[in-house]
Order: sequence, then C-alpha cells, then structure tokens
Amino acid sequence: MRTIFKTILTSLALMTVLENTKAQDLHFSQFFDAPLLRNPSLAGLFDGDVRLQLVYRDQWKSVTPNSFRTASFNGEYKMQVGGGDDFFTIGGQVLLDKAGSAVQSTTHLLPVVNYHKSLSTQRTSYFSLGFMGGWVQKRIDYSKITTNNQYFDNNWNAAAPTGETISNPTLGYWDGSVGMSFNTSLGSEYKHMLFIGAAYHHLNRPKTSFYRNAAIEIRPKYVYSAGFKYIIDDFSSFTLHQDVFIQGSSREIIGGGWYSHILGGFTDDPLYVLHGGLFIRYKDAVIPVVKMDIRAFAITLSYDINTSPLKTASQLRGGFELGLAFKGFAKNNSSQDKVVCPRF
Repeated sequence: MRTIFKTILTSLALMTVLENTKAQDLHFSQFFDAPLLRNPSLAGLFDGDVRLQLVYRDQWKSVTPNSFRTASFNGEYKMQVGGGDDFFTIGGQVLLDKAGSAVQSTTHLLPVVNYHKSLSTQRTSYFSLGFMGGWVQKRIDYSKITTNNQYFDNNWNAAAPTGETISNPTLGYWDGSVGMSFNTSLGSEYKHMLFIGAAYHHLNRPKTSFYRNAAIEIRPKYVYSAGFKYIIDDFSSFTLHQDVFIQGSSREIIGGGWYSHILGGFTDDPLYVLHGGLFIRYKDAVIPVVKMDIRAFAITLSYDINTSPLKTASQLRGGFELGLAFKGFAKNNSSQDKVVCPRF
C-alpha cells in the first residue's frame, strides 16, 4: 500500500508541475553560465577574447528512474572591429537533452553573432545586438512507448499495437532568437559593472509535433535579464543576476547572487577566487551555489532544493548541476590591452 500510495502521489504531483510549466523551454539553475540561452547579445560580455562554458544538469532522480538530463555548451570569440572601440563576437550554442520513459532526446545547434557598439571612449559602455539561430532535432525511442491499447485483463502484451500514429520518431526544425543589451561601468573609478538586456526567442514559431499537427508550435519566449557586480575592495565583491522568462501563460523568475573573495596576495592576476551564494527560482526551488576560479578555469556546483508542489514526492530533492568554464585571451588580439571593451 505504501508503494502504491507513493506512486499515486508522485503521478499527481508530476501532473501538477507539468500543468504549471507547460510550453516552457529547457532551463538551468546556473543560467548565468549559459548566457546565450538567456540572450544572444550576452555573447562576448566577459573579460577576455575566448570563453568556453559547459553546464550539465541531472534532475528528478529521486522521483523517476528516467531522470531529465540536460547539457549546454557554448563557445565565443570576441574581436576588435578596425582600430576603434567597437567589437564583434561570433560563437555557438549546443544544447542536448534526454528525458522520460520514451527517452525523448533533443539536440540544438545554434550559431550566434553579436555586435558591440561603444558608447564612450572614457569607460566601458556598450550597446549590443545579437542573433542566434540554427537547427533543432528531436527524437523518441518508439520501442519504449507503452499505451493502454497494449493492456488486456491487467496483462501487458508487447506485441500488441500501441494505437499511436507517429510515422517518424525524428523531428527537425529551424529556430532563431534575437536580443539586445546594455552594459556599463559605474562609480567614480568605473569599478562596478551593470548590464540589462531583453531577448525574443523562437522568432519563427517552429512546428514541433511528432504527429505533424501544424497547429502545435513553440510559443515565443521573452527573457528580461540584469546583472550587477559591486567591487567591495581589492579582494572581494558581490555579483547579482536576475532573469524573468515569459512564454505563453508560463512565467519563471530566478535571481540571486554570490560573494567572491580572492585567495592570495595577487589581486591583478589571482590564482584562486572563491564564490559562494544562493539563488531562488520563484515557487520552485532554493539553489545554493559554490564556485571556484583557478586562473582561467572555473568550476561551479549547485543543487536545487525543491519547493514546488512536487516537494512531497521528491522529499525536497531537485536537480544537481555542474558547470565548467574557461576564459582567456587569444594571441595577437588587441583587446587584451584595451581598457574599454565589453565585459561583465
């Protein structure tokens, strides 16, 4: 009885969560390490010329054996335009996802371009306009689908027809997004940094039905982002991030920040920087975050403490995320010596 009760409770909770989050895109708690999924105009907003970032998420292992596994990889290269203060960034976003008993897998291959227009010769102040678009492919494992048509007198017959009319388990479509952002330095010595941005995803409203139903499409998604970095002294700082996602009737608000402290005596080129903080996904999760920078490399760990209607079945356990990143300067790129360049 206890097992049956837990199964029923889990099913009802999952139905509630899916109803509240329908039509939403994939998301990460470490959204700050997947900037292109937030806004393509955030490409290139970092100290350096080259950035590589990987985020891996494993969610709902405590609820279902077929957990949701998602990986994001983005790479960017920033270059100066002519001899002025403008910059141009090229890059790409790869997104991989596997979920559910039917092992639905999704692969996104999305190139990105971003132009940074300088607004000041005295300090960092840029307006950026970015575009991202490419190919998306979805696939389901039809052999792992079971339906009511295959059950007779409480017995399952694998040879019986499923009754489904999916002719092709693979679906592909084009997708695109556009975004703009403004980033600037603040304060009397221009030490603090601020950015705000807005993006519009799924410009072409791609069709995503395995049944080839033209009426089923991805709804446009609007993302509003902001970040602020406050330098306390030569060794410590605070960084805040906030995102608001709006897609159809779905809303998601996530925000928080971390405190950073340089370990050692070299503040200009520190060997280690330790970060610790907390993020909150409104009505869904509390997310502690720990991050360590080791010169040009960084590793980030976070865990979702579930606070949604699924918390009874999940026992507050949500998703684990691991982030890896590299930021550096390319050889023969003049941006390394420039005081004024897009960064956050």
